[in-house]
Amino acid sequence: MTSIRSPAVAGLFYPADAQQLGREVKQLLATAQLQDFKPKALIVPHAGYIYSGAIAASAYAGLSSVAATIRRVVLLGPAHRVAVHGLALPGVDVFETPLGRVKLDQELVATIAHLPQVIVSKEVHALEHSLEVQLPFLQSVLGDFTLLPLAVGMTSPEAVAQVLERLWGGEETLIVISSDLSHYLPYAAAQRMDNETVQAILQLRQPIAHDHACGSIPVSGLIIAAQKHHLTPHLLDLRNSGDTAGSRDRVVGYAAIAFNNEEDES
Repeated sequence: MTSIRSPAVAGLFYPADAQQLGREVKQLLATAQLQDFKPKALIVPHAGYIYSGAIAASAYAGLSSVAATIRRVVLLGPAHRVAVHGLALPGVDVFETPLGRVKLDQELVATIAHLPQVIVSKEVHALEHSLEVQLPFLQSVLGDFTLLPLAVGMTSPEAVAQVLERLWGGEETLIVISSDLSHYLPYAAAQRMDNETVQAILQLRQPIAHDHACGSIPVSGLIIAAQKHHLTPHLLDLRNSGDTAGSRDRVVGYAAIAFNNEEDES
């Protein structure tokens, strides 16, 4: 019997109706500025689409040129709801959204299941939005792919980098790190902090502080991996909720960053 992780934030973070959701994602992708390089990894935000959807779309729109090549997505995001040590696999066969089901990549699960920092927890994934909100974008851009979702809790960037190394693959594998930036600062203060954080990422400097990015640990793990694999980060978009749909009194920061291997494209 197929074990399913059902959507937890459909109707809250994004539309629950499949047609409405499909239209909204398509519109966000259509209005995003296209980039002309092939990303191996992305950092994308994970708020409600009204707040961060346009910023996320600026990363996902850039996948159009490589969509036919990508067969696997390794997706990491911070665990918001349930405290956990290490990186948690969901222990299910598929993730479901209003746009359909995505199969988990059992071969990749087996590749990392034995690592001491990797656990299995349905509870950690049950209500977690940081991974779920990425799926409608991935489903819209890639079509058919398998998924390896990890909710990242209390662990080290080095432990994340070790997991990423096992999952790295070739051009068939896309790495996606889900993270927002600063939380609940006034607009100008958030801009200053988020600029600082983005500059650190673009210069491949880690660790990123937790108050600078809720996904600081997976982001820092990606930076370690990017150094090893000679990836170059590119800033695609940097805004906050005060720019999109919220008050400027207390904002949340969002960035879209793509990492590519420029040597492969020369």
